[in-house]
Amino acid sequence: MKVQPSTKMSLFEKAIFGDLKAAAAAKEAQGFELYDLSLGSPDLPPDERARKVLSDLSYATDSYGYTLTGTRRFNEAVADYYKRRSNVLLDPEKQIVQTMGSQEGLVHLPIAFCNEGDIILTTNPGYVAYDAGIKLAGAAPYYMELLEENKFLPDLDAIPEEIANKAKLMILNLPGNPVPAMPDPMFFKKVVAFAKKYNVVILHDAAYSEFYFTGDSPSSFLSTPGALDVGMEINSLSKSFSLAGTRIAYIAGNAEMIEIMKQLKSNLDFGIYGPIQEAGIVVLNHAEEITDRLRKIFSERHHFLTDALTELGWKVAPSTGGMFVWAKYPYEMNDKDFVFEVIDQTGVVMVPGTVFGSAGRGYVRVALVQDIEVLRRAVEQLKKLKVLSIC
Repeated sequence: MKVQPSTKMSLFEKAIFGDLKAAAAAKEAQGFELYDLSLGSPDLPPDERARKVLSDLSYATDSYGYTLTGTRRFNEAVADYYKRRSNVLLDPEKQIVQTMGSQEGLVHLPIAFCNEGDIILTTNPGYVAYDAGIKLAGAAPYYMELLEENKFLPDLDAIPEEIANKAKLMILNLPGNPVPAMPDPMFFKKVVAFAKKYNVVILHDAAYSEFYFTGDSPSSFLSTPGALDVGMEINSLSKSFSLAGTRIAYIAGNAEMIEIMKQLKSNLDFGIYGPIQEAGIVVLNHAEEITDRLRKIFSERHHFLTDALTELGWKVAPSTGGMFVWAKYPYEMNDKDFVFEVIDQTGVVMVPGTVFGSAGRGYVRVALVQDIEVLRRAVEQLKKLKVLSIC
């Protein structure tokens, strides 16, 4: 039997993470210690209360039916979370829909709002799922480069008028992956004005909204005046609450847009496992306590790694939040070759910047997913790095 992929599969490249893992495993087999700072998977365990609820309810015999949609209890917990944390009022029935993790939601959402050939505004660098969703919808990306001179924020004024007039969707991620740039209220106000002027749907990926190291509350796009008229916010419980493997997320925002997403989702799955939803309710109801503890840990890691890499001559993108460090290394080597050389010499695993777009050339993404002592040892290893030339 001859098996051939569809022509659409030519649009999807093999992810580099498997190659990084293989290179790291080969190094480990030689007796070297690994310092894996590649995947953005939280190393901290979920709150004990969430684990207990998940454990107890999983044993119940009536916990194994289809849920079909998000339970009202979960949607109410999301709405209450937004009211407490961002002073945003949401209707649990009309303005919230569940997705099986934010990756699933991000990849499928463009299908709901864009036709083949429609333009989607996205960032370069940007999270890889955005491009996957654009390709799946048959849409055309227009990349807004995240440049140092713009504080790594998209420059909306640089978007050509003919592109803006044709655009159907804009995807933002602040603080972001891989670049942890932080938004301010004025930037989001400008986004709302742009959306209204050009009739563009806004999707803000808020996966790292609780990863802020200054101020007293997360930055929500939906708290911007007029945001509920033009857009939505997607957020998972993966990062903020260490529930990555449970695959539970939600989209909140404009009621008409959410209704369209509900129609799409009704054709894709039969809902998230009930006990997982209950665990999600627990963490949302205790968000302040849980995320405060998380922020202290990640803030310490962030400041340590930023200072340490700067001392080594690396140029770190300034940030006051996020789960990653975005750094330009001081060596004349392309980023993909560089990360494999670093693994071979030091056992430190990072992700090359061009995985996220051409504007990532010469950068690496470093995930803050190891204990501070592991980060210290990783930095000591990087001090031993020997490459052919320095910029």
